Amino acid sequence: MRKHYTTIRVRYAETDQMGVVYHGNYAHFFEIGRTEWLRSLGVTYKYMEKSGIMLPVISLSCNFKKSALYDDKLTITTILKKTPSVKIEFDYEITNQNNELISTGNTVLAFINNNTKKPMRCPDYILDKLAILKN
Repeated sequence: MRKHYTTIRVRYAETDQMGVVYHGNYAHFFEIGRTEWLRSLGVTYKYMEKSGIMLPVISLSCNFKKSALYDDKLTITTILKKTPSVKIEFDYEITNQNNELISTGNTVLAFINNNTKKPMRCPDYILDKLAILKN
């Protein structure tokens, strides 16, 4: 399905005393990738929230392959697994400037109606944009 690439540089605040990226930051890296994936479709979290849609993470996994270090240039590859329905699922690959695999991961998010707090189907404006990309 649709892939998107986002590049970031590891900041000092994201590392531990050894200069290695703290493991908890990978969830944040995945969020950066996911947010930019949506933005590449012309959709922002801000727009979704204003239209009454929340997108909480309901599942997250991360596998560490190699340490990311302070000042590394990382590429976050965000891959939509399948056409979204009530849930949207992404796979991630993070590589460094030497194209070495740093980590892989997966998140599942649910579309939630902010008024009712109940699950809802993926908004048509996202499905329409994905359909255009398929053609």
